Amino acid sequence: MEKNNRSYSIIIPTYNERLNIALIVYLIFKHLQDVEFEIIVVDDGSPDGTQEVVKQLQKVYGEDRILLRPRAKKLGLGTAYIHGLKHASGNFVVIMDADLSHHPKYLPSFIKKQLETGASIVTGTRYVKGGGVHGWNLMRKLTSRGANVLAQTLLWPGVSDLTGSFRLYKKSVLEDIISSVVSKGYVFQMEMIVRASRKGYHIEEVPITFVDRVFGSSKLGGSEIVEYLKGLAYLLVTT
Repeated sequence: MEKNNRSYSIIIPTYNERLNIALIVYLIFKHLQDVEFEIIVVDDGSPDGTQEVVKQLQKVYGEDRILLRPRAKKLGLGTAYIHGLKHASGNFVVIMDADLSHHPKYLPSFIKKQLETGASIVTGTRYVKGGGVHGWNLMRKLTSRGANVLAQTLLWPGVSDLTGSFRLYKKSVLEDIISSVVSKGYVFQMEMIVRASRKGYHIEEVPITFVDRVFGSSKLGGSEIVEYLKGLAYLLVTT
């Protein structure tokens, strides 16, 4: 791999992920052995000791490979990516969750797909052959699938999984898109991919299996569903 030409910044927002962060870092290093990359952990003032664990990981892997870029309090997912992007030195950026729902074993597939196609964005999808969800009850599966079908019908974004948050971007493309996004939280991912589609960026998909978090509690609740519907209406009007 052309070491000087292709480097990857992996941005991982965290909040109370002390039990997950060491394992996901280990798995990233395991699956990207021949790739130049850095991991940027954006922690929103976790009270559970997440930052202390990351500092220990820096001693093992090096502060040049694991960057801790904390914020004082919980400020939302979208702004976490913007914060991490400011510190990214790679020409490609990966965004993924810290809770092991996005397995690092898929990262080589994302990189290979981008190399083969020249895509501006490669996004993981649960809704094509080879993809899926593990650990959700039927109601949550139906809610998620219904949300995606509704968005597909109204927005025609050209991708099968709008609300997924496991993606690889060309850094310049991410900088361009993120500057025009206004949504926060759960809707942020959907607006990102819709804006990218409207701007004509080349988007490819890789099937992934989403696994419900192993440790800790989910941050998705009724308020996020309401925000999703508001966001859908906003995008319908503005894109």
